[in-house]
Amino acid sequence: MNPYHIFKYVPLSVLQIVARFVAWVIIKIPSLSIMRTVSINMALIADSLSDQQKQALTKEIIYHQCLTSIESVKSWAMPPEWSIKQIRDVHNKDILLEGLASPNGMLAIVPHLGTWEMMNAWLNQFGAPTIMYKPVKGDMTNDFVLQGRSRLNATLVPTDGSGVRAIFKTLKQGGFSIILPDHVPDPSGGVVVPFFGIETLTSTLASKLASKTKCALVGLSCIRRDDGRGFDIYCYKLDDPALYDRDAKTAAHALNLAMQHMIEDKCSHYMWGYRRFKHIPELDNPYTADKNALADFIRNNNQHRRRLDDDEQNSHRMP
Repeated sequence: MNPYHIFKYVPLSVLQIVARFVAWVIIKIPSLSIMRTVSINMALIADSLSDQQKQALTKEIIYHQCLTSIESVKSWAMPPEWSIKQIRDVHNKDILLEGLASPNGMLAIVPHLGTWEMMNAWLNQFGAPTIMYKPVKGDMTNDFVLQGRSRLNATLVPTDGSGVRAIFKTLKQGGFSIILPDHVPDPSGGVVVPFFGIETLTSTLASKLASKTKCALVGLSCIRRDDGRGFDIYCYKLDDPALYDRDAKTAAHALNLAMQHMIEDKCSHYMWGYRRFKHIPELDNPYTADKNALADFIRNNNQHRRRLDDDEQNSHRMP
């Protein structure tokens, strides 16, 4: 028996208490890799916040990320019906239903925001999506995750050319797929465009699929309720024409802006422990960069962003 199956018998409320304790320990050790990653990400994207505000936000992020991790494991251990019961409210569900009805298929845009694994079972009620699956490290862990996802209606395909072709075929047939587009891609599969004002390597897969199929694009997130009683799903209509542009940079930038809009409302629920900015042309990898070089980049980039904001405001004032 896979030891991960113990999570099936431990109540979610108990697992969440454990996760909060782990988060408390992590916060007490600033030298840990995850703390350093979150702190650097906050320095890069949140220049308008004071140091005290950044520290408070960092703590919230760590708590939410620990909770998301344990909740994801619980959802893999349980039957799909259990995860579906955890969903309380669905905001703007009509947007999702409209997308699913598109004759060109639908691509669900799901950033690493909230407990997206909990949402998978709920979303699979609407059909049989084609989803890319990359094996996780460790045979035991991979077997457990794969078993959990295999209980759903989804068809799992590899993260290579054959998987892309499978998703393309699904969309052409009017079906739907789910993509997490904020992974850091290989250089050959990405372009450098802004994300939260930082020029960084960004995946073009979702943009290329949208451009070729003209499928509906719907943003989705699954957010833990403040009262602790389950999760709410939020649906976003992504209909900016730039999302379908044939130019990869234009479309990828538009998608980053759409995701940024989704994330800004629930910033502490985003997985800022992920090294999203590890390919910045002017700096390369900020997570391994010299402290002085990182500080210089952040200062110069913030000044550049302020100039752009001032120019935009001035252009709006012109008669």
